[in-house]
Amino acid sequence: RALVGPVHDHVMETYRASLDCFSSLPLTEQPEHMGQAGLDCMRTLLPYLCAHRDEARLLLGCAEGTRYAHFVDELVAWEVEATHRYYDVLAQLGRPVPPIDPRLEHILATGMFDAYFELILHDVPDPEAYLEELNAFYTAGWQRIMGQ
Repeated sequence: RALVGPVHDHVMETYRASLDCFSSLPLTEQPEHMGQAGLDCMRTLLPYLCAHRDEARLLLGCAEGTRYAHFVDELVAWEVEATHRYYDVLAQLGRPVPPIDPRLEHILATGMFDAYFELILHDVPDPEAYLEELNAFYTAGWQRIMGQ
């Protein structure tokens, strides 16, 4: 806890605040901010994780057997839950989403977090240089399978 607890807590609090901020937007504004909200969050989190790279690497790669072992799974669960709320928003706006297999949702959300965290695990010198492209990739993919 002493080593990774503060990093874990900061990431969780920052990500939760980002989800809450997006959800608090007026329904009509959410579609235009969908990709931007995630990008803004990662622009905050990546520099923090870089500044705490040793602790982040322990949290991401060495937490098995601790209470932090399911760190990414917790983020994924929140992301999937937020995605379902967003489906509801789109339906209210008359833009319903076709059925998406829950396993695929989980796989895609996990892949997104893994992609961002790979930047830390592999000591990418300037991880922020990849943010725009990763965000564009995942935003476009989600919009495509959501029929948007």
